[in-house]
Amino acid sequence: MSAPRVLTEALGGGALARAILQGVAPADWIVPRPRGIEGWRARMESVRAGAPAGWRTSLGPAFAASGEAAARLDRVAAAGGVVVTTGQQPGLFGGPLYTLLKALSALALTERLERDTGIPTAPVFWAATDDADFAEAAWTGVAETDGFQRLAIPRQGSDGVVMAEMPLGDVQEVYERLVRAAGSAPNAALLDAVRAAYAPGATIGGAYVSLMRTLLEPLGIAVLDAWHPAVRAAARPTLVAALRGANRVDEALSLRTVAIERAGFRAQVARVARLSLVFESHAGVKARVPLARAAVLVGEDAATLSPNVLLRPIVERQLLPTVAYLGGPGELGYFAQVTAVADALDLPRPLVVPRWSATVVEPTIDRRLGRLGLTVADLLDPHAAERQLGERALPQEARAALEGLRADITARMAGLRTPEGEAHALVPDRVLEGARLQLEHRVARLERRLRAAAYRRDEALGRDMIAVRAALRPEQQRQERRLSAIPFLARHGDLFLTQLKAGAALHAGTLVAP
Repeated sequence: MSAPRVLTEALGGGALARAILQGVAPADWIVPRPRGIEGWRARMESVRAGAPAGWRTSLGPAFAASGEAAARLDRVAAAGGVVVTTGQQPGLFGGPLYTLLKALSALALTERLERDTGIPTAPVFWAATDDADFAEAAWTGVAETDGFQRLAIPRQGSDGVVMAEMPLGDVQEVYERLVRAAGSAPNAALLDAVRAAYAPGATIGGAYVSLMRTLLEPLGIAVLDAWHPAVRAAARPTLVAALRGANRVDEALSLRTVAIERAGFRAQVARVARLSLVFESHAGVKARVPLARAAVLVGEDAATLSPNVLLRPIVERQLLPTVAYLGGPGELGYFAQVTAVADALDLPRPLVVPRWSATVVEPTIDRRLGRLGLTVADLLDPHAAERQLGERALPQEARAALEGLRADITARMAGLRTPEGEAHALVPDRVLEGARLQLEHRVARLERRLRAAAYRRDEALGRDMIAVRAALRPEQQRQERRLSAIPFLARHGDLFLTQLKAGAALHAGTLVAP
């Protein structure tokens, strides 16, 4: 099979994320990105100086790393190096494509920084198995010739259970649909690895970690299981500090949220009154600790604690010598609140930088685009492509008739105007102008209906359009946010990975550039 095209695109996101990307958000909301290699070197040396002691040993069981990933962690830890991190909550069969793009973004930045500074650096993928959002974890999407399909599994455990402990259940039916979507994939070993990870008796989080390690460790990317007891033990001092300072943190977060909203943005994470940023868990079921109980809970050694999304980057920075986190648009937005939390706890502010974003155009989709006479950009407007296709499908006779109808309206309305030299008009010109506009509007509506009917009548056009939309703009969303990476990898294998790594490397260069 021929190689796909991989198109880099702007990261996008809401107004706050765009302001951060453009460098126009208030300076105290975000740690500024280092400029040039010397700026990055200074950042890396600062992180090295405050690196948590023995992190490789204490977190070793949570990494359970092997091969190149383990060797790289060992080398970096022995040399007092640093890490570049990214992460994602569990998603069915590895989640959407952007999960892989995140990991490759971290790898690319790692390689660029180590090459240019000489400071040993390793990439780390933080698998957020402590997350309890089943709705997000339970599905993925695939593109088929008859449209976009969601693959989803039913809930097997109670609401609020962390994904590390949520039973997976029987996924055979959705797995077979994934295999069908991959088609006659030459890289069948990957599909076998998916089956092995999502085996009977697994949890959603456990299956996710297993598959991500299969995908990422050969690339040198270590995967950290966030719900592993080693992580929870290492994170506990920071979480206890967050409970002790819960009221102070809540006040700082409230002030930052108000500042964000007064600046005309929407805070990415809504503040919940009277609740801390720490979860306590019982039998795997998470609940936010109320501010009123925070001080009491500090002394309860038996309580299982974990961070919420605003506290997680701070915990990560305490556990690992993290130089930067590669995040998407939503994460860029919530880091504007994370800095306020870090300041309230008197802990280092974590740095977030944008991940790489891309759309993959496979050869079969490229051919369909060619037959349709469209580009990927034509699909961004939900109606523009259909308008173009309807215009082409509209018979020449119908076009000529519509043009004649418009010309007739113009000529006949001119005949109703007051003849030159007559003192009084039959009706004011504004009445005639209003009538003309109404008639032209009705003709425009008729033309739209004729175009739509011509488009629907051409079954070949319709089939191509359905397949193209499913592959490139599923559910009118970015491909990377809806489609699983597995069919792409199964069809294109190492060549596809090489293309993705090249795109991520170019993006890393833009992050390091002065």
